[in-house]
Amino acid sequence: MNDFSRRGMLKATAVAGAGAVVVSGAAAAAAPGASAVTGASGGDGYGAECGPAKLTGRIVRPNDPGYTDARLGWDQLFSHYPLVIVFAQNTQDVVNALTWARQNDVALRIRSGRHSLEGWSNVDSGLVIDISELKSVHIDSASRIATVGSGLNQLEAVTTLAKHNFAVTTGTEGSVGLSGATLGGGFGFLTRWLGMACDSLIGAEIVVAKGDECGKVIKVDLNHNSDLLWALRGAGNGNFGIVTSLTYKLAPLKSVAYVQATWDGIDDLSRLLEAYQRTAPYTDNRLGTQLEIHRNQILLFAVLAEGTPAEATKLLAPILSIDSPQVSTQEGNWGDVYSGFQIPIKDEPANWKFYSQFAKKPFPTKAIDVVTSFIKDAPTDDSNFFVQAFGGAVRKSPRGGTAFPHRDALFYAEPGVGWGKRSDQPGICDPLTPQAQAWIAEFSQALRPYVDGAYVNVPNIGVQDWETAYWGSNFDRLRRIKAKYDPHNVFQYDQSIPPASC
Repeated sequence: MNDFSRRGMLKATAVAGAGAVVVSGAAAAAAPGASAVTGASGGDGYGAECGPAKLTGRIVRPNDPGYTDARLGWDQLFSHYPLVIVFAQNTQDVVNALTWARQNDVALRIRSGRHSLEGWSNVDSGLVIDISELKSVHIDSASRIATVGSGLNQLEAVTTLAKHNFAVTTGTEGSVGLSGATLGGGFGFLTRWLGMACDSLIGAEIVVAKGDECGKVIKVDLNHNSDLLWALRGAGNGNFGIVTSLTYKLAPLKSVAYVQATWDGIDDLSRLLEAYQRTAPYTDNRLGTQLEIHRNQILLFAVLAEGTPAEATKLLAPILSIDSPQVSTQEGNWGDVYSGFQIPIKDEPANWKFYSQFAKKPFPTKAIDVVTSFIKDAPTDDSNFFVQAFGGAVRKSPRGGTAFPHRDALFYAEPGVGWGKRSDQPGICDPLTPQAQAWIAEFSQALRPYVDGAYVNVPNIGVQDWETAYWGSNFDRLRRIKAKYDPHNVFQYDQSIPPASC
């Protein structure tokens, strides 16, 4: 997920971040990453035959002292009370949990970074399979391939790869799960240079349903279950199975230039948004940018891969020349820069609501007027509207293709609203909630004539045509793949892909 919009102004000074443990090896591409499976059986995947299942891993139940912390997600607008939470320590724990849920007819959900924006990675009276502790990393520097456990968050992934001068596309918020971001498409500052996060995904290990009550592990890449690889690249979140490791093709990246500009007030909103949409999607592919508009200030963030601050500011001149913004620049290792603009979760609002949109054409004056009108009436300082430029490498699909369809977008757009203080007792009605919910609903509706499609990682709960909004003409193919790998619809939630009926 892409989340400067959820933070307000970011820190401009970078500090080094902590990454996951790295295990180097020449066999990285074939390494199972998160796997530590014993006692499994089966033909095309281990765990294919099963007896009575027993939950294994780190198990948290309602009477346990850590239950409240274990059940809470990042967005405290949603509060669920699962029957049991299994923090998997290896792939066999995932197989056991899936089998147990099926044998006991218990609803299940899959969770990693806890950023599911409608709370769909949790469930009342059901089983949550949490993969956030699957954090292994295997890097093969010679082949530029990394296989990682699906529990890494984006900060851990970025900083770990950056220590070896490698990168893949990620979203901007470090606490978001890497697997969730990638499997929904994934975009951020490196998107125009490297493509979507899912474009670098070349393989996965995934636990799928088997028969009437079992689970099994299968390998996914261009030579094995390649149809499922296509589906995982943009539609993989909770639809087909439980991904336990991901294999990426890496890009070399030694340093980046980072630019942050701030305009006080919003008097320059129209000029800035007009200049941004006419330049940012067409500039040097190495330059990734976001323009973020609040009710009291406008911010521009930019990252130039393998470039200098002087190059970056020159490329940004059509935007930076408007009025007199405060501008800061930095050059350094991508991991250090990325770590430096993270905001601690404790400093963020408790409640959030977003609406995802893609624009294939520049916003006309009427659309910019809509943005101006709603931003002036935003309910909190954390409320905002941001755009992120596409173009560049997004236009090209990787070998094998992807289910992500929005490659012709000029930019991604997202109204967002944040409010309330974090608490260990979420779910208490905040008096600002009705106003916040109404504001973003009306804002997003007013922009609908000027946008097309939506982003599955930022689900639009009220849209009736969500199937085509997320996946366009790919939806029918996704249903057929769902029928092949999950015919009993074991993996389901409010906007999950249903299996084709015939």
